[in-house]
Amino acid sequence: MLSFPSIDPVAIALGPIKIHWYGLMYLLGIGLAWLLAAKRLPAFEPSWNREKLADLVFWVALGVILGGRLGYALFYDLPAYLAQPLLIVQVWRGGMSFHGGLMGVLLAVFFFSRREKKPFFALMDFIAPLVPIGLGAGRIGNFINGELWGRATDWPWAMVFPADPYQLARHPSQLYQFALEGVALFVILWLYSRKPRPCMAVSGLFGLCYGVFRFAVEFVREPDAQLGYLAFGWLTMGQLLCLPMVIGGAALIGFAYRQKTAHEALS
Repeated sequence: MLSFPSIDPVAIALGPIKIHWYGLMYLLGIGLAWLLAAKRLPAFEPSWNREKLADLVFWVALGVILGGRLGYALFYDLPAYLAQPLLIVQVWRGGMSFHGGLMGVLLAVFFFSRREKKPFFALMDFIAPLVPIGLGAGRIGNFINGELWGRATDWPWAMVFPADPYQLARHPSQLYQFALEGVALFVILWLYSRKPRPCMAVSGLFGLCYGVFRFAVEFVREPDAQLGYLAFGWLTMGQLLCLPMVIGGAALIGFAYRQKTAHEALS
């Protein structure tokens, strides 16, 4: 068994002002994604300047934060947030939903694409390879917070998390998600998107791969205490929300390549 590296969740304390690692991880993820977006920008849209990219990053970041927070409240703990609405602003305590953040990003990109008269899926294909950077950083933030741990196990790298009331050796599922949703997903999408692909294919691959990775990790992740298992003694909310992503991602890829084949046949 490995020892949990007890890191103070507060990175910097200046009197009453406290800066948490969880928030810094989100800033790091957004910053790194921004740098890579700037590198890819000339190939994506040569007419855009850095200010236009900054606008896009702002809209996407806003969608992540607002959607992630509202999604967590809606999908995972609605009674608590209805009872204490001010919990919604206490982001340093954790509680961000990827699926809520994704919906926030989709809405933000939709409105941005309308304003800039740019195809929605062209923008999503540009953004998709950058998203795993933020996902990976967020999972490191979860690990530092000692939250969202895995199920009890006797595997040699199991850990006891300080906040666990049962003090059981558990899967460090946050690190599994960092490896899959962060590192592996980034490599897959970055390599895939280096060559020209039909519109929607990169977005579809993101949805498919994320859905499969998250669905798999949920088998070793402890379900949220307030929800437990939703069905069959194993189905979690995370898995339920991933099913539409897997189906939708596969459908987008198939549609993208059918469109490409049809276009080539007419050429």
